[in-house]
Amino acid sequence: MEGSYRGLPGALCASLKHRLFRVLPALFGVVLAAPAWAADLTVPYVPTPQEVVERMLQMARVTSADYLIDLGSGDGRIVITAAKKYGARGFGVDLNPERIAEANENASKAGVTDKVAFYQRDLFDTDLSDATVITMYLLPRVNLDLRPRLLDLKPGTRLVSHDFSMGDWRPDEQVKMNVKTKYLGSGGESEIYFWVVPAKVAGTWQWQLPLTGKNRSYEVTLKQKFQEISGDVRIGGQIVRIQNPVLRGDRIDFTFTADVDGIPIKHEFGGKVDGDAISGSAALSGRTLQSRLDWSAQRMAKGAGENQKR
Repeated sequence: MEGSYRGLPGALCASLKHRLFRVLPALFGVVLAAPAWAADLTVPYVPTPQEVVERMLQMARVTSADYLIDLGSGDGRIVITAAKKYGARGFGVDLNPERIAEANENASKAGVTDKVAFYQRDLFDTDLSDATVITMYLLPRVNLDLRPRLLDLKPGTRLVSHDFSMGDWRPDEQVKMNVKTKYLGSGGESEIYFWVVPAKVAGTWQWQLPLTGKNRSYEVTLKQKFQEISGDVRIGGQIVRIQNPVLRGDRIDFTFTADVDGIPIKHEFGGKVDGDAISGSAALSGRTLQSRLDWSAQRMAKGAGENQKR
C-alpha cells in the first residue's frame, strides 16, 4: 500500500496505517472499509507478504514479455520479484519518498535496475497504458475510483489485487491464503483477486455466412456487464438466444442453434475483438452438414458502447 496520507500528521498516519486497517481486521475477523474522511487520502503502507507476491505473479501468469505496473509499490518487492524471477519489465509508484529510495536500493541489490524503476507519483496521475499487468494493494474505495480507468485499458490487460475486490466487477479468479506474517508478524488470511480487462462488445453486430447454397445474414445484439455478456441472434426471421457466451480479454465465444430451411443447425463462433470488428471462425453442424468457415462481424455504429457498466 502507498506510504502516507495527504495532510495527516506523521504520528497519526503511522498509527492508522498499521492499526486501523490491518490489526483490527485480524483481531475481529472483518474487513474495514475506509472511513468517509479518508476518501480523498492516499493508502497506508502495509507490505504484501512475499508468499502473496509470488502467488499474485503466478495468477497473472507473468512472463518476460510483460510490462508490470505496481500501484502503491512500497519497498518495490512486487516489481523486483517479477523482474528477477520472470524477466518482466515495469515500474512502481508511491507517494512516500522513503519508500521510493528503499525500492531503488532493493532493485540495485537484486541487480534489476535495467528492468525496473520507481517513481514518487500519485497513482491517479500515472499513465497505465503500457501495462500488460497491474498489481495493487489498495483500499476498497481506491479500487472503485480506479475501476473506470482500468476498464478503459487494452483488452487482455491482467489485474491482480491483494485483499480488496472491485465491487460488483466479479473476479475471473479468486484465492485465499493463510499467511504466517500477515499482520505485523502475526498470521492471517490473504485474499487475491484476478481480472482480465474485457473488450467492449455491447451493441449490434452483423455478418453473413454461406450456408446451404445461400448467403445468410445474421445480426446479434449483445448486452455487457464487465466480462459477462448475453444476447439474441436474428437469422431468417427467427430470434434465438446465444448460449455459452464467454468474453475473456479480446476473445469472444458463443453458440446457438437455429433452423435453416427447416433443419436445426448448431453454430459455434469464436474470434478476436478489435474495436468494432470481430474476426475468427464459425463451426456449423447439423444432420447433413459439418463445416468450418472464416467469420468476421462488424458492429453497427448505433450500438457501439451501449450497456457497458462501470
